[in-house]
Amino acid sequence: MAGNYVLNMYEKLLKWPFGRQIFSAYSARRAPYFRTIKPLVTDVRPNHCSVLIRKRRSVENHIGTVHVIAIANGLEMAMGFMAEASIPKHLRWIPKGMQLDYTAKAGSDITCTADVEPEAWVPGDLTVRVEAKDDQGIVVVKGTITLWISEKPAKK
Repeated sequence: MAGNYVLNMYEKLLKWPFGRQIFSAYSARRAPYFRTIKPLVTDVRPNHCSVLIRKRRSVENHIGTVHVIAIANGLEMAMGFMAEASIPKHLRWIPKGMQLDYTAKAGSDITCTADVEPEAWVPGDLTVRVEAKDDQGIVVVKGTITLWISEKPAKK
C-alpha cells in the first residue's frame, strides 16, 4: 500500500540491523501501555499483523503462565498495527469491543495475530479475528475485536 506510514516505516527499518526491535520499541513508546509487554512486531502487512510476547516474570500470573491481560494487550497491538497498515485513506477506525476465549494455559512465549479480509474495510462494524499461540502452535486465546469504521470528515 503506497504511502502508508506504518508499512513504509516497518519496511524501511527491516533493512537495518535489529530493525524489528527498533520498530517495536519506537511503536511501544508512542503507545506507552504496550511497553508493559515489551512486544516484538514480527510481521506487518495489509490485513495481518503478528506480535511476539516473550514469557518473563513481568507478564506472568500467580501460576507462572503468561497473564491473559498481557496477551490481550498483545492482541490489541497486533490489531492496531494491522488496522493502520490496511485501512483505506478515506476511512478511520476506533475499537468498539473485544471478545476473548481462554482456550489453554500460556506457558511459553506467545505470538499474537490479527487478521481481516481485505473487502471488510467499509463503514460500520468490522470484526477482526485475533489469536494467540504458544511456541508449540497451540491456541491459548482466540476471539475478536470489533472496530467502528467511518468516513473521515471532509477537509475544509
